[in-house]
Amino acid sequence: MRNLFAALAILIAGPVSAAEIMVMDAYARVGRPGAPTGAVFMMIHNMGAEDDRLIGASSSVARAAQIHATEVKDDIVRMRHLEDGVPLPAGKMHEFGRGGDHVMLMGLTEKLSDGDAVPVTLIFEKAGEVTVEVKVDNQRGQPGSDHKHSDH
Repeated sequence: MRNLFAALAILIAGPVSAAEIMVMDAYARVGRPGAPTGAVFMMIHNMGAEDDRLIGASSSVARAAQIHATEVKDDIVRMRHLEDGVPLPAGKMHEFGRGGDHVMLMGLTEKLSDGDAVPVTLIFEKAGEVTVEVKVDNQRGQPGSDHKHSDH
């Protein structure tokens, strides 16, 4: 039983990996209390010798989850669904961050607050499914926030 609790603590607090994929520093944000959408940000490291691709996502707290890119054109910010996913070259790391690629949670089925743990399943072309517990942190990356990326 002690080993089970230790494994769960590592899963929630630290990097998660399956085969050749490692997911690190994952967090989620919601736009405002009661918002119908949220976004998940993280670093994904393909530690394998073969290229892979993130092709989908799902979460029990949302009706749908999609891989999105943020684009700015003529000072207008838009999000675009990346239907073909995101390539993950062998040996490289890809940042899913604010203002860039992210996993969009649409049609949230429950209210999410700071500190909540959100299960997110990432679907890779070769590595298969990797499920991570992502903490909601609405202050992260906000101007005036004292959270620094170097804290991780």
